[in-house]
Amino acid sequence: MVVSYIEGEGVEVSDWLALEIPDNLEVAAQDPANLLEHYKRLDLTGIDALVLSACVQMPSLPSVQTIEDAIGLPVVSAAICTAHQVLTRLELSTRVPRAGALLSGRY
Repeated sequence: MVVSYIEGEGVEVSDWLALEIPDNLEVAAQDPANLLEHYKRLDLTGIDALVLSACVQMPSLPSVQTIEDAIGLPVVSAAICTAHQVLTRLELSTRVPRAGALLSGRY
């Protein structure tokens, strides 16, 4: 369902992985370090960016910069994109150290 939504917004999804965790509290309890292994299961060939998590409950921030550094591509999450939009609309700095390219203050 999330992939269909993203593609409906005009973004091509090359590969995806769903953890299939139905309980939001359980999603929020996930160790963000697990993402350091999950992303390796994806085919990153030809992509422009990696959406590490499309769920704002999934803790991902501690892993974003590490994965971005490893793959050499921007890495975002639903929470990062939401934070960027809030900061931009409030006309505040979008510079958050070690939070990936989108929150580097360049965009």
